Amino acid sequence: MTKIEPLGTRVLIRPLEQEARTASGLLLPDTAKEKPQMGEVIAVGDDESIKLKVGDKVLFAKYSGTEFKLEGVEYLLMECSDVLARLKD
Repeated sequence: MTKIEPLGTRVLIRPLEQEARTASGLLLPDTAKEKPQMGEVIAVGDDESIKLKVGDKVLFAKYSGTEFKLEGVEYLLMECSDVLARLKD
């Protein structure tokens, strides 16, 4: 359970790790990996217009949100409107 409660239309997202290998099998160092664009919703704000819920997997713009680390875990705090799509299984 996270200790962060987003306000308004903000959502808290934990970015999902990207593949460490290329399609041809080459191992990528951390400096060569692209910024994540997928994540899991950890908490949502108190605005009733938010259509996301905790646990949703989402796609977001590459350089959106505010990055920070809490207790060793990386998070993104962003406006709900910066989320581009919900991923379905």
